[in-house]
Amino acid sequence: MSKRIYELAKEKGVTNKEIVWILEKLNIPAKSHMSVLSDDDVSKIEGYYGQLREKAHKKEEEKRAEIEKTISKNRAAEEKAAEKAAEKNDRVIEEIIVKKAPERQQFGQSRPQGDRPPQQNRPQGDRPPQQNRPQGDRPPQQNRPQGDRPPQQNRPQGDRPPQQPRPQGDRPPQQNRPQGDRPPQQPRPQGDRPQGDRPPQQSRPQGDRPIAKVDAPGSTAPGVKKDFKKKVEVKKPGPAKVEYKSNRMVDGDDRWKYNKRNRNRRQKSDVEKIEVNLKKITIGEEIQVKDLAMRLNKASGEIIKKLITLGVMATINQFVDFDTASLIATEYGIEEIEFKSIKRQTELLVEDDDPKTLKSRPPIITVMGHVDHGKTSLLDAIRKTNVIATEAGGITQHIGAYQVHHAGKKITFIDTPGHAAFTSMRARGAKITDIAILVVAADDGVMPQTIEAINHSKAAEVPIIVAVNKIDKEGADATKVMQQLTEYGLVSEEWGGETIFVPVSAKNNENIDVLLEMIQLQAEMLELKANPNRLAEGFVIDGRLDKEKGTVTSLLINKGTLKIGDMILAGESYGKVKAMMNDSGKSIKSAGPATPVEVLGLSVVPEAGDVFQAVKDEKLAAYLADQRKIVKKEERGRKSQMISLENLFEKISEGNLKELNIIVKGDVHGSVEALSQSIRNIQSDEVKVNIIHEGVGAITETDVKLAMSSEALIIGFNVRPDTNSKRLAAEEDVNVTLYRVIYEVIDDIKKAISGLLAPEIKEVELGSVEVRQVIKVPKIGLVAGCYVLDGKVTNNSKLRVLRDGIIIHEGDIDSLKRFKDEVKEVAQGYECGLSVVGFSDVRVGDIIEAYTLQSIARKLD
Repeated sequence: MSKRIYELAKEKGVTNKEIVWILEKLNIPAKSHMSVLSDDDVSKIEGYYGQLREKAHKKEEEKRAEIEKTISKNRAAEEKAAEKAAEKNDRVIEEIIVKKAPERQQFGQSRPQGDRPPQQNRPQGDRPPQQNRPQGDRPPQQNRPQGDRPPQQNRPQGDRPPQQPRPQGDRPPQQNRPQGDRPPQQPRPQGDRPQGDRPPQQSRPQGDRPIAKVDAPGSTAPGVKKDFKKKVEVKKPGPAKVEYKSNRMVDGDDRWKYNKRNRNRRQKSDVEKIEVNLKKITIGEEIQVKDLAMRLNKASGEIIKKLITLGVMATINQFVDFDTASLIATEYGIEEIEFKSIKRQTELLVEDDDPKTLKSRPPIITVMGHVDHGKTSLLDAIRKTNVIATEAGGITQHIGAYQVHHAGKKITFIDTPGHAAFTSMRARGAKITDIAILVVAADDGVMPQTIEAINHSKAAEVPIIVAVNKIDKEGADATKVMQQLTEYGLVSEEWGGETIFVPVSAKNNENIDVLLEMIQLQAEMLELKANPNRLAEGFVIDGRLDKEKGTVTSLLINKGTLKIGDMILAGESYGKVKAMMNDSGKSIKSAGPATPVEVLGLSVVPEAGDVFQAVKDEKLAAYLADQRKIVKKEERGRKSQMISLENLFEKISEGNLKELNIIVKGDVHGSVEALSQSIRNIQSDEVKVNIIHEGVGAITETDVKLAMSSEALIIGFNVRPDTNSKRLAAEEDVNVTLYRVIYEVIDDIKKAISGLLAPEIKEVELGSVEVRQVIKVPKIGLVAGCYVLDGKVTNNSKLRVLRDGIIIHEGDIDSLKRFKDEVKEVAQGYECGLSVVGFSDVRVGDIIEAYTLQSIARKLD
């Protein structure tokens, strides 16, 4: 099948110019990126890419082999040089010892030294035998210049008559002979050396000078060697250069040899370490460019260049997927690349419970409904009917959940602030609730938040029990409420449906027992069971930091039994349970399934909706908590790819999307109904289109949260999101698409499913202003006195006038002034006056949005 150049470039992830350049190399004519390529041309290009990769890999292998050869050669040369130096050093030491031994021996003989020829201009004949002179009276060698005397190994040995060495052990040790009884000796002439006025030798005490004996006691050659070393070590004071040179020659060479060997050893270990690291690396699902460079021992800039050649434009802090990172690692000669999912490591291995170990557990109930429909009153009425509430004032609720007893069974209620908390918990993957109680006032009927609660419960697949409250008020009509709820799929059992309706009066405690019985009946139908004989597992309801108690966490146990002393892991927090209280504030030692408790001992405050698990090993809990912090940090570094019209076809092709959830908001009920019906009529074999929520009014934060938890698109028809919902949608990457014509919505959805999206016109918001005063100017008309809330407004921007979140006009700016002067733009925090082309119905309180339009080609992410 033929392809165009730009299509092939898109598949390869390279630029069109690169494909054209390759075609020129292959002598294939190509005029532009729209030129058509045959199958043979595509095959030739594929082969050319294969040759390039093969050449690069071969060159890299040759380079590595050359580096290894050079390192081995240098290592062998250094080791050989070190061995030669060590041999030379040992040989010099042996020569010194051999030459020194005869000279040492003659100091112990009794024959005169006159037959010996003079050396160094010093009369040796007048010198008495050395065994008769005291050894301590020799002038210390540090008092004469050592540089005038050559080293002893260089003195001519042939001028001296040969002497027969005799065993040194035959003479008595000199230090054992009394030194003080000998007559004083006159100083002998020293030749050219000045003697000075030194006192008689016998008058100097032995301990007045530092001990630096020449003839230390010893009997064998090893003793002489030992004496030589001792001399070198002791003769530290003064400029004893001979000894210093000897020390340097002996010890210095040893140090040189030692350092050389250590350096060679370090180089060898470093090379081996690098080689090991370059053979195998571990990469997760995604990895930052700088982390990839660190694992490959390469510079980040070099990795970025490699990515550019592959058509991937990424900075040092951006993430690349496993396939791209593997391709880069392969080019650097990595032989084995291990895939390691950090997210999978952060989850504990939870085994399924044996059905024989399962026992019935209490149901978990959430109360939802519209504001002022009596949710709090109904909860208070249920608390008052609790048979164990004997304390004055009833149960004091310490945590966000509590238990009541009815007919000998327990029922757990979660006190959540409306359905917002319910949605946020479900968005984190926590399916806490078993049954939802929908409270509807009999006098008000179905309200917007009632519809939202229904949609949230259906999205979570939670059964609903409708409590029609305020039946005691005048004008209450429970039948009307039942009729209204049939439009949303809640049909009463009396009318052949499956939804339980209970008319109640929280104020008069009417039918509260009936409601509790219906809850227990529904729970029996659900067959709620759990294994109490295992480590606890459940959800975090709430958490806070107390000045006296520290971290206080409210938990709802789903499985197992939690005990004091258990080690628990909740999100990024972990710790040992130091204390545990029930919903009444009483200390308890253990708690079973479906029991709300408050515990102390966690390291940090966890988030509501986090799953907690009891573990046996504290080290495992600490490790998993750290890994979860890493995962959360990586998730903050990149936005999760939510569903959008642009990537819809890609997700369908990959098989990752079977249903398309849509939230529809419009300005009037008729438009919303018509748009929803048109969307439902879209037929597709690949994906099923579901409208999970529809409503009238501006797009709110609740809509965005519902889209987050359900992975849904938000389609606005003649409405705009408010500031908070716009910010939340941008942070969570929720796709919000706005339209003015119904058929454009249908066409875009069909094109997205079929993968034929055309370039989109992107709207770039500049800022928003609030109309605070309307001024009538003669010959001009109405001028809006405005205050810039955020961003800026320019004199060439387009304007959109909103009133109560509904668009009433769109057009261009006619004039922008500040203090009667025409200006190009007005920034945030300043006042200005402006007029809109062809529109004069501006009122105080209107919001005017300034924006520009950009044409951007849509592409698959």
